[in-house]
Amino acid sequence: MRNLVALLALLTVVTTGCSSLDGTGDKGFISQDGAVTQIPAADRGEAIDVTGEDLDGKQISFADLRGGVVVVNVWGAWCTPCRVEQPDLNEAAEQTAGAAEFVGLNIRDASVDNARAFVRTNEVPYPSIYDPDSKALLDFSAVHPVRSPPTTFVLDREGRVAAVVSGRLPSVGTLVTLVEDVDNESRGTTGG
Repeated sequence: MRNLVALLALLTVVTTGCSSLDGTGDKGFISQDGAVTQIPAADRGEAIDVTGEDLDGKQISFADLRGGVVVVNVWGAWCTPCRVEQPDLNEAAEQTAGAAEFVGLNIRDASVDNARAFVRTNEVPYPSIYDPDSKALLDFSAVHPVRSPPTTFVLDREGRVAAVVSGRLPSVGTLVTLVEDVDNESRGTTGG
């Protein structure tokens, strides 16, 4: 029942993100402000168990990534803020190499070719799960509602959502600091 309620909520969010709601103009997405939400370890829910095929048809399972910090960026090739923030994501992935794995979650692209073109053009250095119907978002939306892309999640070593950036990243440093904080907490250290 929980999954059905989450699916209905997600479908409402995803379809309204494409509508002509006030504030969307003709962009096809709801602008978000890049707000950062950090979730204390004691308040984190269950691990995210997303499995899907990347843009080349290879399986990706978040369960296989447990034991390390994972950054998940929800994006679409049609999303202007996603294109704008991609250089920052690329730089953050480079700066946190060894501390975090990055995975994209491509939603609402009708064609995998569009998603591949985005990855090629923006030199995205990490894989993305192709999720045109946004089903993989259900686990994430149960923890933190996704109004529209871009949205970036930082998962702790247990695969639980530790932080969320709703909207375009405010800066490379913001994401690097979030990764370092989650990496340090799992090592029992502080600072970053």
